[in-house]
Amino acid sequence: MEPTSDFVHPLLETAEWATFSSDQRGAIEEVLHKARVARDVHRTFLDNRTVGERLADSIARFGGSWTFILLFVGFLVLWVGLNAKLDPYPFIFLNLILSMVAALQAPVIMMAQNRQGARDRLEATSDYQVNLKAELEIQRLHEKMDVLREAQWGELVRMQQQQIEMLGRLVAERTKSGP
Repeated sequence: MEPTSDFVHPLLETAEWATFSSDQRGAIEEVLHKARVARDVHRTFLDNRTVGERLADSIARFGGSWTFILLFVGFLVLWVGLNAKLDPYPFIFLNLILSMVAALQAPVIMMAQNRQGARDRLEATSDYQVNLKAELEIQRLHEKMDVLREAQWGELVRMQQQQIEMLGRLVAERTKSGP
């Protein structure tokens, strides 16, 4: 009998099965069916983004870069230089533009961070499933090794008994034939 059926099927019939989370039950069932658990969560996550999510990610990526910071500082210096007469100090129109940029940029960055958190949760769930399956597979391997070891011990005991019998016959023959 295969160790898998000795290990997993009785587990399915215990009260402990009901205490397992859906992830744990799924991993155990995948072990039963020898399914592959590992997957590229990052690729799956990126492929399932909407147009708005892709746009928000691009804006957040650019808005959090040195390129954006340097371009924005250049824009501010240029604005102050060109508009010192039209929009004199304290630059009320510039403050309005900066406030609008901040008001738009903050939610976009938060959306990108929320998706990053969602992706991290997906990766953690995937890692957990892979680790759980690995643990169950290691337990199965231990059981298989135990079965093999028991079979080898049985064979060694049988061989030792044969050797003892052969040694006994040799001793008996030697005592019959004399010193």
